[in-house]
Amino acid sequence: MIKAIFFDIDGTLLSHRTRTIPQSTQIALKRLRERGIYTFIATGRHISEMKDLPLDNLEFDGYITLNGQYCYNKNEVIYDLPIDQQDIHNIIQLIENDSFPCIFVEKELMYINYHNQAVQIVQDAISTPLPDINDLKRGYDNPIYQVIPYDITQDDEAKILEAMPHCKKTRWHDLAIDVIPSQGGKQNGILKVLDYYNISIDETMAFGDGHNDIDMFELVKIAVAMGNASQEVKDAADETTNDIDDDGIYHCLKKHHLI
Repeated sequence: MIKAIFFDIDGTLLSHRTRTIPQSTQIALKRLRERGIYTFIATGRHISEMKDLPLDNLEFDGYITLNGQYCYNKNEVIYDLPIDQQDIHNIIQLIENDSFPCIFVEKELMYINYHNQAVQIVQDAISTPLPDINDLKRGYDNPIYQVIPYDITQDDEAKILEAMPHCKKTRWHDLAIDVIPSQGGKQNGILKVLDYYNISIDETMAFGDGHNDIDMFELVKIAVAMGNASQEVKDAADETTNDIDDDGIYHCLKKHHLI
Protein backbone atom coordinates (compact mmCIF):
# COMPACT_ATOMS: atom_id res chain seq x y z
CA MET A 1 0.00 0.00 0.00
CA ILE A 2 1.29 3.45 -0.90
CA LYS A 3 1.70 5.66 2.18
CA ALA A 4 3.92 8.48 0.83
CA ILE A 5 4.14 10.27 -2.52
CA PHE A 6 6.93 12.64 -3.59
CA PHE A 7 6.32 15.39 -6.13
CA ASP A 8 8.79 17.41 -8.15
CA ILE A 9 7.62 21.01 -8.73
CA ASP A 10 8.68 22.31 -12.16
CA GLY A 11 6.92 20.51 -14.99
CA THR A 12 5.28 18.14 -12.51
CA LEU A 13 3.17 20.22 -10.12
CA LEU A 14 3.74 23.60 -11.79
CA SER A 15 3.00 24.14 -15.46
CA HIS A 16 5.27 26.73 -17.02
CA ARG A 17 2.87 27.05 -19.92
CA THR A 18 0.03 28.29 -17.74
CA ARG A 19 2.23 29.29 -14.75
CA THR A 20 -0.26 27.54 -12.48
CA ILE A 21 -0.83 24.22 -10.75
CA PRO A 22 -3.58 22.39 -12.67
CA GLN A 23 -6.92 22.30 -10.86
CA SER A 24 -7.01 18.52 -11.20
CA THR A 25 -3.65 18.27 -9.40
CA GLN A 26 -4.89 20.45 -6.56
CA ILE A 27 -7.95 18.22 -6.18
CA ALA A 28 -5.79 15.08 -6.25
CA LEU A 29 -3.44 16.39 -3.54
CA LYS A 30 -6.38 17.27 -1.30
CA ARG A 31 -7.90 13.81 -1.72
CA LEU A 32 -4.60 12.09 -0.96
CA ARG A 33 -4.31 13.95 2.33
CA GLU A 34 -7.95 13.15 3.16
CA ARG A 35 -7.04 9.48 2.76
CA GLY A 36 -4.08 9.86 5.12
CA ILE A 37 -1.41 9.49 2.45
CA TYR A 38 1.68 11.59 3.11
CA THR A 39 2.55 14.11 0.40
CA PHE A 40 6.02 15.61 0.03
CA ILE A 41 7.70 18.14 -2.24
CA ALA A 42 10.98 16.89 -3.76
CA THR A 43 12.61 19.74 -5.66
CA GLY A 44 15.87 21.36 -6.65
CA ARG A 45 14.42 24.70 -5.60
CA HIS A 46 15.23 26.81 -2.54
CA ILE A 47 12.61 27.73 0.05
CA SER A 48 12.80 31.40 -0.99
CA GLU A 49 11.90 30.47 -4.59
CA MET A 50 8.90 28.42 -3.52
CA LYS A 51 7.43 31.46 -1.79
CA ASP A 52 7.08 33.06 -5.23
CA LEU A 53 5.17 30.07 -6.64
CA PRO A 54 1.41 29.38 -6.44
CA LEU A 55 1.77 26.79 -3.68
CA ASP A 56 0.09 28.72 -0.86
CA ASN A 57 -3.19 26.82 -0.95
CA LEU A 58 -1.47 23.42 -0.97
CA GLU A 59 -0.40 21.58 2.17
CA PHE A 60 2.46 19.08 2.29
CA ASP A 61 3.82 16.96 5.11
CA GLY A 62 7.41 17.87 4.33
CA TYR A 63 9.81 19.42 1.86
CA ILE A 64 12.91 17.92 0.27
CA THR A 65 14.64 20.95 -1.24
CA LEU A 66 17.92 21.72 -3.01
CA ASN A 67 17.92 18.22 -4.56
CA GLY A 68 17.85 16.57 -1.15
CA GLN A 69 20.34 18.81 0.65
CA TYR A 70 17.83 20.52 2.94
CA CYS A 71 14.77 18.63 4.23
CA TYR A 72 12.22 19.95 6.69
CA ASN A 73 8.61 19.96 7.84
CA LYS A 74 6.59 22.57 9.71
CA ASN A 75 8.18 21.54 13.00
CA GLU A 76 11.90 21.14 12.33
CA VAL A 77 14.78 20.51 9.97
CA ILE A 78 14.88 16.77 9.27
CA TYR A 79 18.24 16.69 7.48
CA ASP A 80 20.78 18.99 5.89
CA LEU A 81 24.02 18.42 3.97
CA PRO A 82 26.20 21.39 2.95
CA ILE A 83 28.96 21.23 0.34
CA ASP A 84 32.52 20.54 1.53
CA GLN A 85 34.11 23.85 2.49
CA GLN A 86 37.27 23.25 0.45
CA ASP A 87 35.15 22.73 -2.66
CA ILE A 88 33.53 26.11 -2.05
CA HIS A 89 36.94 27.77 -1.68
CA ASN A 90 38.01 26.15 -4.93
CA ILE A 91 35.04 27.29 -7.02
CA ILE A 92 35.29 30.84 -5.68
CA GLN A 93 38.89 30.91 -6.88
CA LEU A 94 37.87 29.39 -10.22
CA ILE A 95 35.22 32.07 -10.78
CA GLU A 96 37.66 34.84 -9.85
CA ASN A 97 40.09 33.55 -12.49
CA ASP A 98 37.52 32.87 -15.24
CA SER A 99 34.20 34.51 -14.44
CA PHE A 100 30.79 32.98 -15.19
CA PRO A 101 27.38 33.55 -13.55
CA CYS A 102 26.91 31.32 -10.53
CA ILE A 103 24.32 31.07 -7.77
CA PHE A 104 25.34 30.12 -4.23
CA VAL A 105 22.57 28.68 -2.08
CA GLU A 106 22.64 29.10 1.69
CA LYS A 107 19.99 27.99 4.19
CA GLU A 108 18.10 31.29 4.05
CA LEU A 109 19.60 33.01 0.99
CA MET A 110 20.40 32.39 -2.63
CA TYR A 111 22.37 34.91 -4.66
CA ILE A 112 24.41 35.31 -7.82
CA ASN A 113 27.58 37.19 -8.74
CA TYR A 114 26.05 38.80 -11.85
CA HIS A 115 23.27 38.45 -14.44
CA ASN A 116 23.56 37.91 -18.17
CA GLN A 117 21.23 36.81 -20.97
CA ALA A 118 21.66 33.12 -20.13
CA VAL A 119 20.52 33.72 -16.55
CA GLN A 120 17.50 35.65 -17.80
CA ILE A 121 16.56 32.85 -20.21
CA VAL A 122 16.80 30.17 -17.53
CA GLN A 123 14.89 32.11 -14.88
CA ASP A 124 12.13 32.94 -17.37
CA ALA A 125 11.88 29.24 -18.23
CA ILE A 126 11.15 28.36 -14.60
CA SER A 127 8.86 31.35 -13.92
CA THR A 128 11.25 32.75 -11.33
CA PRO A 129 12.65 36.28 -10.86
CA LEU A 130 16.35 36.99 -11.29
CA PRO A 131 18.29 36.11 -8.13
CA ASP A 132 19.72 38.91 -5.99
CA ILE A 133 23.33 39.89 -6.65
CA ASN A 134 25.76 39.38 -3.77
CA ASP A 135 29.41 38.59 -3.08
CA LEU A 136 30.18 34.90 -3.54
CA LYS A 137 32.90 35.28 -0.92
CA ARG A 138 30.09 34.87 1.63
CA GLY A 139 30.74 31.19 0.94
CA TYR A 140 33.97 31.39 2.91
CA ASP A 141 31.96 31.93 6.11
CA ASN A 142 28.50 30.44 5.43
CA PRO A 143 27.48 26.84 4.63
CA ILE A 144 26.57 26.45 0.94
CA TYR A 145 24.15 23.67 0.04
CA GLN A 146 24.06 24.00 -3.74
CA VAL A 147 25.97 25.80 -6.48
CA ILE A 148 24.31 26.67 -9.81
CA PRO A 149 26.67 27.66 -12.66
CA TYR A 150 25.09 29.22 -15.76
CA ASP A 151 26.24 29.63 -19.34
CA ILE A 152 29.17 27.21 -19.17
CA THR A 153 30.78 25.01 -21.80
CA GLN A 154 31.50 21.30 -21.37
CA ASP A 155 35.12 22.22 -20.67
CA ASP A 156 33.96 24.68 -17.99
CA GLU A 157 31.78 21.98 -16.48
CA ALA A 158 34.73 19.60 -16.30
CA LYS A 159 36.85 22.29 -14.59
CA ILE A 160 34.12 22.94 -12.04
CA LEU A 161 33.82 19.28 -11.11
CA GLU A 162 37.59 18.94 -10.94
CA ALA A 163 37.68 21.90 -8.55
CA MET A 164 34.88 20.35 -6.47
CA PRO A 165 35.96 16.72 -6.01
CA HIS A 166 33.42 16.05 -3.24
CA CYS A 167 30.51 17.02 -5.51
CA LYS A 168 28.46 15.82 -8.47
CA LYS A 169 26.26 17.64 -10.98
CA THR A 170 22.82 17.24 -12.44
CA ARG A 171 21.58 19.19 -15.45
CA TRP A 172 18.11 20.70 -15.38
CA HIS A 173 18.42 23.20 -18.25
CA ASP A 174 20.63 23.49 -21.33
CA LEU A 175 22.19 26.60 -19.78
CA ALA A 176 22.44 25.59 -16.10
CA ILE A 177 23.50 22.75 -13.81
CA ASP A 178 23.12 22.03 -10.10
CA VAL A 179 26.26 21.05 -8.18
CA ILE A 180 25.63 19.22 -4.91
CA PRO A 181 27.55 16.93 -2.53
CA SER A 182 28.43 13.61 -4.17
CA GLN A 183 26.48 11.66 -1.52
CA GLY A 184 23.48 13.97 -1.94
CA GLY A 185 20.48 13.96 -4.27
CA LYS A 186 16.74 13.62 -3.97
CA GLN A 187 17.20 9.91 -3.26
CA ASN A 188 19.28 10.64 -0.17
CA GLY A 189 16.84 13.25 1.10
CA ILE A 190 13.91 10.88 0.62
CA LEU A 191 15.66 8.16 2.62
CA LYS A 192 16.12 10.57 5.54
CA VAL A 193 12.47 11.62 5.39
CA LEU A 194 11.23 8.02 5.19
CA ASP A 195 13.30 7.15 8.25
CA TYR A 196 11.88 10.17 10.10
CA TYR A 197 8.28 9.15 9.34
CA ASN A 198 8.93 5.38 9.67
CA ILE A 199 7.76 4.64 6.12
CA SER A 200 9.27 1.85 4.01
CA ILE A 201 10.45 2.22 0.42
CA ASP A 202 7.83 -0.33 -0.64
CA GLU A 203 5.17 2.18 0.42
CA THR A 204 6.38 5.04 -1.81
CA MET A 205 5.57 6.65 -5.14
CA ALA A 206 7.08 9.63 -6.96
CA PHE A 207 6.24 11.94 -9.86
CA GLY A 208 8.85 13.87 -11.85
CA ASP A 209 9.91 15.11 -15.25
CA GLY A 210 13.56 16.19 -15.01
CA HIS A 211 17.02 14.65 -14.98
CA ASN A 212 17.36 15.38 -11.25
CA ASP A 213 14.37 13.07 -10.65
CA ILE A 214 16.12 9.98 -11.98
CA ASP A 215 17.84 9.03 -8.71
CA MET A 216 14.49 9.46 -6.94
CA PHE A 217 12.92 7.13 -9.50
CA GLU A 218 15.59 4.50 -8.80
CA LEU A 219 14.58 4.45 -5.12
CA VAL A 220 10.80 4.56 -4.86
CA LYS A 221 8.42 1.64 -5.38
CA ILE A 222 6.44 3.31 -8.20
CA ALA A 223 8.19 5.97 -10.31
CA VAL A 224 5.97 7.99 -12.64
CA ALA A 225 7.30 10.24 -15.39
CA MET A 226 5.12 13.07 -16.64
CA GLY A 227 4.15 12.96 -20.31
CA ASN A 228 6.18 16.15 -20.83
CA ALA A 229 9.38 14.52 -19.49
CA SER A 230 12.38 13.78 -21.68
CA GLN A 231 12.80 10.26 -23.03
CA GLU A 232 15.71 9.67 -20.65
CA VAL A 233 13.47 10.39 -17.66
CA LYS A 234 10.65 8.25 -19.06
CA ASP A 235 13.07 5.36 -19.54
CA ALA A 236 14.07 5.62 -15.87
CA ALA A 237 10.46 5.52 -14.66
CA ASP A 238 8.18 2.53 -14.08
CA GLU A 239 5.44 4.20 -16.08
CA THR A 240 4.54 7.42 -17.87
CA THR A 241 1.36 9.40 -17.31
CA ASN A 242 -0.23 12.25 -19.26
CA ASP A 243 1.35 15.66 -19.76
CA ILE A 244 1.10 18.05 -16.80
CA ASP A 245 -1.44 20.15 -18.73
CA ASP A 246 -3.48 17.04 -19.51
CA ASP A 247 -4.17 16.12 -15.86
CA GLY A 248 -1.27 13.65 -15.68
CA ILE A 249 -1.04 13.37 -11.89
CA TYR A 250 -4.80 13.03 -11.40
CA HIS A 251 -5.16 10.30 -14.05
CA CYS A 252 -2.27 8.26 -12.65
CA LEU A 253 -3.47 8.43 -9.05
CA LYS A 254 -6.96 7.46 -10.20
CA LYS A 255 -5.54 4.51 -12.14
CA HIS A 256 -3.77 3.28 -9.00
CA HIS A 257 -6.97 3.74 -6.94
CA LEU A 258 -5.25 6.22 -4.64
CA ILE A 259 -7.93 8.88 -5.10
